[in-house]
Amino acid sequence: MPRRGERRRDFRHDDPDHGPVRIGVRQVITPDSRGKKRVLRFDPSQFACRTLAAELADEWVEYIEVTARRTGTASRHRQGLRLFCQHVDAQLADRAAEASLARADPDLSAVLLAWEQSLPAQWPRGSTRPGMFAANLRLLINRRQQHPERGLAARLAQIAAQDHGLAWGTTQELDEFSRKDKAALVRAAWDDVARLRKRLKAGWEMAAAGEHPAERGWSRMPDLLWALAHQVVSPKEMARTVPFPLAPELAAIIPDNVRTEGQSCGLRGYFLVRSLLNWLYPNERDLHAFRVLLIAATGHSPEEVTSLTEDSVEFTESGIRLTMIKNRARRIHRRAFARIDKLNTIEHVQEYADRPRLEVSAIIRQLMEATAPLRELYGMSPAPLFLQGTLPPNGQFTIDQGRLRHFRQWVMEMGLDLEGRADVRRLRKSVKVEKAVAFGGRITDIADDHHEETFRGHYAQGTTLRMISGQVITGAQQSWFDKATTGPVVLDAAAEAALVEEETTPVLRELGLNVEQVEDLRRGAMEMGVTSCRDPFDSPFSRPGDLCAVAPLRCLECRNAWILPSHLPQLLLFSDHLNGLRTRLSPIHFQTLWGQTAANLAAVLAERTETEINAARRHIAEGTATLHLPLAARAEFDA
Repeated sequence: MPRRGERRRDFRHDDPDHGPVRIGVRQVITPDSRGKKRVLRFDPSQFACRTLAAELADEWVEYIEVTARRTGTASRHRQGLRLFCQHVDAQLADRAAEASLARADPDLSAVLLAWEQSLPAQWPRGSTRPGMFAANLRLLINRRQQHPERGLAARLAQIAAQDHGLAWGTTQELDEFSRKDKAALVRAAWDDVARLRKRLKAGWEMAAAGEHPAERGWSRMPDLLWALAHQVVSPKEMARTVPFPLAPELAAIIPDNVRTEGQSCGLRGYFLVRSLLNWLYPNERDLHAFRVLLIAATGHSPEEVTSLTEDSVEFTESGIRLTMIKNRARRIHRRAFARIDKLNTIEHVQEYADRPRLEVSAIIRQLMEATAPLRELYGMSPAPLFLQGTLPPNGQFTIDQGRLRHFRQWVMEMGLDLEGRADVRRLRKSVKVEKAVAFGGRITDIADDHHEETFRGHYAQGTTLRMISGQVITGAQQSWFDKATTGPVVLDAAAEAALVEEETTPVLRELGLNVEQVEDLRRGAMEMGVTSCRDPFDSPFSRPGDLCAVAPLRCLECRNAWILPSHLPQLLLFSDHLNGLRTRLSPIHFQTLWGQTAANLAAVLAERTETEINAARRHIAEGTATLHLPLAARAEFDA
């Protein structure tokens, strides 16, 4: 046994070069997604690099307190801190105890870079974790150099101030539910709500008819419900007192998937009491239906819906006004939802099975009615609307805000066969996509409950929107393709002579011509310079009713153009004009401006015989055929 004065002290003295060392476990108190306070702890003594861990932990505590981060962010920072300290212990081995942010030896900058390079191997390819942990740790180190009294090695400060070289990774976006799956979810939710209301109504009616079980026995369901409703008997005491074997009416309420044979009386009593409580209060499973209906009706995120409280609801003459808080976007939305006229209260399952209506005020009223007994027992104001009654294994009845896990299990229990992953967030995406279609793609109207960048990054990639975008693009391309491929009508001498015959009247009708227009074409009244035009006031290149503004330069690309044998001299002159442009313009510029016209013209001239072309050339040489072009055709600007 050591003598007095020979005992070794297991605590560190303050180092005058690096400031005082805090002793003990660091902790932060942060609110979670539901606003409940959570305590996160970090113990530097778990690592060999105790000094380094304590320094980073202090920065972690101050950062979370100053920025008021939530539990999820604080937990991710702590996880990255632990991973780095574990890497330092393994990398430095015997010298880990000497590691400090203020010391140049050992060099932590090299350890930091090596740790960052090792991160991608610990997660699947494309994960966002490596980049996030690296950025979070550098953030804590950079905070230290903002305080002059806290030492930081120069090399480490230089490395930490730069961006890390890791890829940020990508997240897999959820696709929206199809309209068929969404309708199935809504119908199943209405059915589940109707069953819940019927069950709670029957439970409280039985509780009203019951008495104290000590007077009438512990085998009658109304008496047991009365005792639980009036809290005269604790669930633990009831689980021990109820005799076994159970009465038929009590055995019938225990779920089929719960095995009671071969188990102790206390455990069998626990399952019985939990089933009895479900006849008085909604449980976590029951709240899934209300969440589905509210997301489908409001289009807001699951966290906004489940965080509603009594103060968030205001009933009005025209409907309801909700105050919804979205923590991730740091926004508070106050939305008014109108009431659907002639909406009756749900009384049985089949009423809304064929035509479910999504009225927000009706859904909220039924939710508040179902959770009213729990809100009275909650003990805090304002009480959340999504409350559940639970019976933990310790037998103490608790009231908590529903976390609404196991959505996939609820979907399976409702007998739904959904395509893709069973995730409730896909339902919100379905509503956003429908809203995008209804508003015609105006992002300012669609992104009314989040940022426009969020819509572009998360909601604009939905399958429905991609299909609609593809249809719009395909339709536009087809429209321009039709305009480009639907060129002029070319007639030879025999076809021109047949226009005046009576038996060709059905053919003219299909072409959109009448007898007067045919006569105008034959006598040259519709002459446009290079071709004739069926109707110069119905040009695809000008507004309806206005005279065509591009004739004769674009006549060879127009569906109204008619090319007769008499137009051959003008076509040859126009071909010479295009050949001159081809020599002056770059190939790309010529193809952009005149490519389609040149192709159509070449196709027309290819159908003419050599005799016809020679005759047309003689007319040109004699000066009887001329080509009249606008002044704009004499100048080309390659810009």
